[in-house]
Amino acid sequence: MSNVHELGFLKEKIQELKDQGVYRELPVLETPSEAEVILNGKKVINLSSNNYLGFSNHPRLKKASIEAVEKYGAGAGAVRTIIGNMKIHEDLEALLAKFKREEAAFIYQSGFNCNAGTIQAVTEAGDLIVSDELNHASIIDGTRLSKADRAIYKHSNMDSLEEVLRENRDKYKNIMIITDGVFSMDGDIAKLPEIVELAEKYEAMTYVDDAHGSGVLGESGRGTVDHFNLHGRVDFSIGTLSKAIGVVGGYVAGSQTMYDWLNHRARPVLFSTTMTPASAGAIIEAIKMLMESTEYTDKLWENSRYFKEKLGGLGFNTGNSQTPITPVIIGDEAKTMEFSKKLMNNGVFVSGIVFPTVPKGTGRVRCMVTAAHTKTQLDEAVRVFELVGKEMGIL
Repeated sequence: MSNVHELGFLKEKIQELKDQGVYRELPVLETPSEAEVILNGKKVINLSSNNYLGFSNHPRLKKASIEAVEKYGAGAGAVRTIIGNMKIHEDLEALLAKFKREEAAFIYQSGFNCNAGTIQAVTEAGDLIVSDELNHASIIDGTRLSKADRAIYKHSNMDSLEEVLRENRDKYKNIMIITDGVFSMDGDIAKLPEIVELAEKYEAMTYVDDAHGSGVLGESGRGTVDHFNLHGRVDFSIGTLSKAIGVVGGYVAGSQTMYDWLNHRARPVLFSTTMTPASAGAIIEAIKMLMESTEYTDKLWENSRYFKEKLGGLGFNTGNSQTPITPVIIGDEAKTMEFSKKLMNNGVFVSGIVFPTVPKGTGRVRCMVTAAHTKTQLDEAVRVFELVGKEMGIL
């Protein structure tokens, strides 16, 4: 029998990963995603999840999820355009549109799907996509699926963006500027007001991926568009339902025109079974909770400022973060991974992030503070950071 089935070429690539010291095994979480968890059999303070508001194990979300299963079943059974569009999905979209203060919201099965489905649906040959150089991988992949040409501008550099727009405006039918709302590795916020001004000056559309702004920025987590009061001036506002909202999925908020078109052309929705009723039920409850009160987002920001101040006071480099995402920049790749490992040994889980996710020499551990952390837990995490930092000569 041929040895083609042994996938020798992949075995070689896997061995290369091992030789480079970047091969990894998945950590195993044995509890719900909380501020403190059991990971690989060890109790640790969790500073690595995107569960910003502590919603993923919230009793109200779990109850709503169970009730949705009782009423609608475990799965939707089909794509939305055939018979998978349940009333609970319609209710979710109506509530999201109201929450986002937009005409309409169109749901996807994941945030990644939002970018994979929307970008190619609203651009075509003869158009130009202009993208920030630090945009998320899903934007890069979504852009690759489009027949439009693409250009990159320097990170949050408005002169660079304007140069691209000025040089290209006459050559293309439509131009779409795409940016993350909050950049996931550094925690800085896009210069959205300036981007929108330039977009309007050059008659370009704007598209904001607010994965890390949803549930974090704006009134009760309505996102960066709300934070800067730009309603009606951003054409496509993407949000995830898997981070601060605590469940899974994504959506695009914008005009009814946007909704009607995506309903006919968004490939992940047309060719993949829709979101489970349990997910939709839990998300509806999460949005209701945010509309009732700002307590969750207030607590998130209070914890975030507290933790940042403590780490900064010790002399750690926390970069240019303007959000709860708190990078602690170590630099060297191997040293970063060792730092992460030693934190884990001392009861704090923060994953190391190195090249190619971030530029060479800017390795960091990325701390994700949530509303669910107690001051005691944050103090203990800071104590461990100081201990390991001094032991490794970082401080």
